[in-house]
Amino acid sequence: MAGSRSGTSAQAFAAVDIGASSGRVILGTMTDAGPELVTVHRFPNGVQFLGGALRWDVEALFAEVLTGLTAAAAAAAAAGTTVTSIGIDTWAVDYGLVDDTGALRHLPFSYRDGRTEATIGVVHAALPPERLYARTGLQFLPFNTLYQLAAERSLSGVQALLIPDLLAYRLTGERRTEATNASTTGLLDAATGTWAQDLLEALGLPADLFPPLVEPGSVVGHLLPAIAAGTGLPETTAVVAVGSHDTASAVAAVPAGSTRFAYISSGTWSLVGVELDTPILGDGSRAANFTNERGVDGTIRYLRNTGGLWLLQECLREWSVEGPEPDLLGLLTAAGELPAGGPVIDADSNDFLAPDGMPARIRRAAEAAGHAAPSSRAAVVRCILDSLAEAYARTLRDAVRLSGHAIDVIHVVGGGSQNALLCQLTADRTGLPVLAGPVEATALGNVLVQARAAGLVAAGPGLAGIREAARAAARTVRYEPADLAALSPAG
Repeated sequence: MAGSRSGTSAQAFAAVDIGASSGRVILGTMTDAGPELVTVHRFPNGVQFLGGALRWDVEALFAEVLTGLTAAAAAAAAAGTTVTSIGIDTWAVDYGLVDDTGALRHLPFSYRDGRTEATIGVVHAALPPERLYARTGLQFLPFNTLYQLAAERSLSGVQALLIPDLLAYRLTGERRTEATNASTTGLLDAATGTWAQDLLEALGLPADLFPPLVEPGSVVGHLLPAIAAGTGLPETTAVVAVGSHDTASAVAAVPAGSTRFAYISSGTWSLVGVELDTPILGDGSRAANFTNERGVDGTIRYLRNTGGLWLLQECLREWSVEGPEPDLLGLLTAAGELPAGGPVIDADSNDFLAPDGMPARIRRAAEAAGHAAPSSRAAVVRCILDSLAEAYARTLRDAVRLSGHAIDVIHVVGGGSQNALLCQLTADRTGLPVLAGPVEATALGNVLVQARAAGLVAAGPGLAGIREAARAAARTVRYEPADLAALSPAG
């Protein structure tokens, strides 16, 4: 994020931001011109087939986090600042099981592992979907945490720590569950924001399976002496709870100037929805498979988890194996030159969850939908992007219909905001302008929650101070719909 370094605060904030395909540690400072972010460490991430299942190597991830925090300490010292706190965000739903000694029972399973297929019926026999939704407001996804927990052989003698909480525990020795991520487990009461103990009991899960809840902005703890010594950070460095579900941090940093906006957090997945004050828990919302996840300051992220750039990422990975390395910019240019009206597939289908064979699966899906299979790589790319834009438009129409929340503009944040073709197709299919950026919205939201906790961002009302700072930092690109007469989600 650009900004003059004159007037830089003596405090700096380290954002640990880990997605399903990559991670980064970013140093944030507040300047007269707004927040400034500098990436001090990047590292790859991805599921691995270990022990007969798809898992996350959290030991390797934690080592990368320590490397990043060491770099953050050095960068802050070089700039004449001090790292005041650390915030951690990752993807949702996955967890590690930790015993009384702090040891992991096993490496955390990935949500992409198929082990929950046999447990969904078991969970629904004890808790019918209608009852689950009325309490949790959570979109049905086969990998939601409660289905994963039902697949565990035993949960005695352990606590479940969601991935960002597990990393925070490794840094501080303190066990907490951050509220925005807790709302993705399927075990949090959507209305009260507390654990739904009756749901835990109905599934035979221990009442204390998860540590106590904390809200974004709360201090989780301070660095353990060994961590401080190893990274060069002082032991007084706090670990502050942020929107630890990466989408919660990203939505907090949407640079909206009013409440009449929708958002698309576009990355490996696409999180598409609106921001509300209260959850919507009726049958219509459940039938539409919308979720009510908690955001920073108790807001409700009313959204649907739709297909994302995972489809494109997997195609690029497979094509790179075939050789030579695909030219993404060239593919996007060629895809943009193809005529409209090409094949559209259901980008939300569970058929696209697993890795490997993605181009062939996309071609088969196009044929199954009654279209000619895309014959070139550019045509496959165009099919993916057309299908995502159509899913976005359909989802936003549903969000407005179900919530009554009118929207005038769509904010696209995250990595997908750099995809000009996808942003233009989204504007065209929705009939609404798209404002793309910031790319690093998740890290920005992470830093701004920490900065507000330190008193450097206005405390209210609500997210007003954070959004004002986000607008000062953001560099957005505007895309107007090509057909201004198109039916917009706002009706």
